[in-house]
Amino acid sequence: MADRADEFLPFSRPSLSEEAIAEVVACLRSGWITTGPRVQQFEEALRTYLGAPFALALSSATAGLHLALAALRMHPGEEVITTPMTFAATLNTIVIAGGRPVLVDIEANTYNMDVERIEAAITPRTRAIVPVHFAGVPVDLDPLYALADRHGLRVIEDAAHAIGTEYKGRRIGAFGDTQVFSFHPNKNITTGEGGAVTTRDEVLAADVALTRFHGMDREAWNRFGKTGSPHYEIIAPGYKYNMMDIQAALGIHQLPALDGFIERRTALARRYGEALSGWPQWTLPGAPSYAHRPAWHLYAPLLNPEAAGMDRDAFMAAMKARNIGTGIHYRAAHLYPYYRERYGYKVGDFPRAESVSDRIVSLPLFPLMTDDDQDRVLGAMADVFAKGK
Repeated sequence: MADRADEFLPFSRPSLSEEAIAEVVACLRSGWITTGPRVQQFEEALRTYLGAPFALALSSATAGLHLALAALRMHPGEEVITTPMTFAATLNTIVIAGGRPVLVDIEANTYNMDVERIEAAITPRTRAIVPVHFAGVPVDLDPLYALADRHGLRVIEDAAHAIGTEYKGRRIGAFGDTQVFSFHPNKNITTGEGGAVTTRDEVLAADVALTRFHGMDREAWNRFGKTGSPHYEIIAPGYKYNMMDIQAALGIHQLPALDGFIERRTALARRYGEALSGWPQWTLPGAPSYAHRPAWHLYAPLLNPEAAGMDRDAFMAAMKARNIGTGIHYRAAHLYPYYRERYGYKVGDFPRAESVSDRIVSLPLFPLMTDDDQDRVLGAMADVFAKGK
């Protein structure tokens, strides 16, 4: 990538190989562009990479969260515990699936849900826990699963940031209950849009497989292929959440490159940490004490407004004026009008999440980013802060 100051450097950009592009072209020319053999190939590759017995590809991670939660058949008033420091889809899908989101505050250093606070939030109405592996750093899953087992709760891991993340030597998806991954363009691998559910629960897997395509007992590939039958039955009401072969054509080439992508992201994150250490304008992201491999989906430090001489929005505007893109991941979800009005959440309920929400900035981080690109980001920040004094 060019490092000229007059070219905009985005905070994220997907890495698409010529082989992946050729696969998409071959898919288009094949005449079979919706769910078909490439989706099946991608699902098998996911099962192999993650070590998961069931992997179901979908149109998005939001679809995956919805179907995994809907499979719990929640009754009105039943609760799902999650974090306020997440994209709105985590809470939205709990509500859409019939549950009530119950929030617990986060750890100050990782921005992950504080596992030690979960038990106090459990009530007789609690059905599940949805931890979010923020920025690809795993939640402390051993005590979380022990707690869930003691209380008879399901765990659906929002692993949208965590494809390739490892916890104590095991990949997220290789153990536990159920996980949901995202393949949005800013994630560590992409299928354009897309997601997947992995699980060890055969019943839940069958439910997701059925409801992702209208509740039909066979998908188009099974009906219109040479050996298929055009007849089908509707077993239950379902949705249109299936992944297309066009998307999977990217995925089957992205997945083998994932570990290399993470290696480059890790190197860039390490460079940021070394370069920014000691800058009073930043509080850098911390790491948990247990063994893990973060996927480094984001590098998201916290701006210290007094030392910076400006607030987060002013900093981002100043960086944009210097052709550097940044992001906000995320505004604390309980502060959105719907959740304030519907559930009575208010400022002060989750002070750690609110502090992060006000100050967090996602700096450019993606595998195609060069060291020169990163030096340009660091130079622009130094210039912004010098002018903010």
